[in-house]
Amino acid sequence: MTEKTVVLYPSLGVGHLNPMAQLAKAILRHGGVAVTIAVVDPPEKHAVLAAALVRLAAVSPSITVHLLPIPPCASKQYSHPIVPILDALRTANPALRAFLASRVPAVDALVVDMFCTDALDVAAELAIPAYFFYPSAAGDLAVYLQIPDLCGAGPSSLKDMGKAALNFAGVPAVRALDMPDTMQDWESDLGSVRLRQLARMPEAAGILVNSFEWLESRALKALRDGHCLPGRSTPKIYCVGPLVDGGDAEGNGERHTCLEWMDRQPRQSVVFLCFGSLGAFSAAQLKETARGLERSGHRFLWAVRSRSSREEQNSREPDLQALLPDGFLERTRGRGLVLKNWAPQTQVLRHEAVGAFVTHCGWNSVLEAVMSGVPMICWPLYAEQRLNKVHVVEEMKVGVVMEGYDEELVTADEVEAKGTAGDGVGGRGEAQGEDGDGEGNSCRCHQRWRVVSRRTW
Repeated sequence: MTEKTVVLYPSLGVGHLNPMAQLAKAILRHGGVAVTIAVVDPPEKHAVLAAALVRLAAVSPSITVHLLPIPPCASKQYSHPIVPILDALRTANPALRAFLASRVPAVDALVVDMFCTDALDVAAELAIPAYFFYPSAAGDLAVYLQIPDLCGAGPSSLKDMGKAALNFAGVPAVRALDMPDTMQDWESDLGSVRLRQLARMPEAAGILVNSFEWLESRALKALRDGHCLPGRSTPKIYCVGPLVDGGDAEGNGERHTCLEWMDRQPRQSVVFLCFGSLGAFSAAQLKETARGLERSGHRFLWAVRSRSSREEQNSREPDLQALLPDGFLERTRGRGLVLKNWAPQTQVLRHEAVGAFVTHCGWNSVLEAVMSGVPMICWPLYAEQRLNKVHVVEEMKVGVVMEGYDEELVTADEVEAKGTAGDGVGGRGEAQGEDGDGEGNSCRCHQRWRVVSRRTW
């Protein structure tokens, strides 16, 4: 049987490379396929991206990586940091075309992420079937595909609509303020670019979604039934999830010391707070969170990232004594553990001591929590996380909201109220809630996951 050749083409940045790497591993597990990831190599070298490529080569030597060189982009002012990324991707098209055309045997499929819509022209020119890979929720995809129609029939901006409800097929009503920043103003430079990208997604041969049937059945049905693209042909929708890091490589194979601390805690007693690689807070918010955790009296594991350390590309660890209330670390010693910047999230969520997860609702974090049977307390920060919060709380019913996430400050009172392993969510491992509502839903997700995981691709 002739081996097929698939090329994956992510946008710039580690946040786009990592999901594509997980997809590549999933494809390779099926056998009979050679996978290459084509990565744009910008003139300004990025140490984080370089390190990620080294890790990928070490962990997955069967995945080939090809760098696409691009010339320096003209220096100019951009209205949003995503716009120069899109310019760089357009500049990479000639290098992508040359690479695809030179492949022997010929490429059988090109898989791009949703920021790489210009690559559709290259694929069409070379008669290569092109697919989109959407690494987030099927519910997000359902909403995004309906945005061009909403824009044509309604307001040009959502910025002043606040809590007004927007109705989309396949998902609960979404407040305007919970739409991503990139979708708030469709007449801005970025908004118009995003609209053009979304309008081109139906041109693909199919869309691969990082989800699975049971978790998002309503959104997937709306997509496949054509309700999200009325009047247009909907590409085939393929569930390829859950694609998440197995956690084996976290900490370079060494067991993190926080896991030894977790070993000493009672089952389901620890509230785990972790907000992703970009989830940073002001000093005022960190102090408010600390006061709430202290007053709650509950055990906690908290990965702290300050805005100053993030802005310095994590070259400096946060000064916990300066960022947190005086004496906080001493007063909570034993029942609380604070980590600087990073925690081995996958391993922590799988630990039996965890009872609840305070999360920014990045989609990978949501999937890891569901797979581990851990209920979520949703504190969304940026990008599509507010939209994911809607799915987690109102559709999947495996989490509650940290009230005040859309205000200037989440109060210590709210952190205290929600900072327990079972407040309003149902503890890990509890009995299934009645009528699929309330307590035990995340546990039920985990139990059902054990069954459906064998049937997902």
